[in-house]
Amino acid sequence: MNLMLNSMIIIMTIMTIILMMITTLSKKTILDTQKSTPFECGFNPMSYNRLPFSIHFFMIAVIFLIFDIEIILIMPMILTMKMVMLKYWIITSMTFILILILGLMHEWKNGMLKWTE
Repeated sequence: MNLMLNSMIIIMTIMTIILMMITTLSKKTILDTQKSTPFECGFNPMSYNRLPFSIHFFMIAVIFLIFDIEIILIMPMILTMKMVMLKYWIITSMTFILILILGLMHEWKNGMLKWTE
């Protein structure tokens, strides 16, 4: 118990020394107003707030995120194929893939997958 307490005190002392060194040696100045303002993807935050934004670009980004998450959900299905009962695995996999295909067909039918307007 004494060894553990000594180790914790040494670790806390080293951490405090490192933290004090970082704060004294850092080059960040509070007076630099340009660095303290928010940077929003190259847009000037003090300019006109109602810039036109393409909703089509937003929808393609959302569809990309959805398909990205679908891949994350499909990967464990492949890895667990040998560990579960094959009948239930096939039913679950086919249901999931059917839902993905129906969603893709719906997006295609509504014209959301067109890259140009």
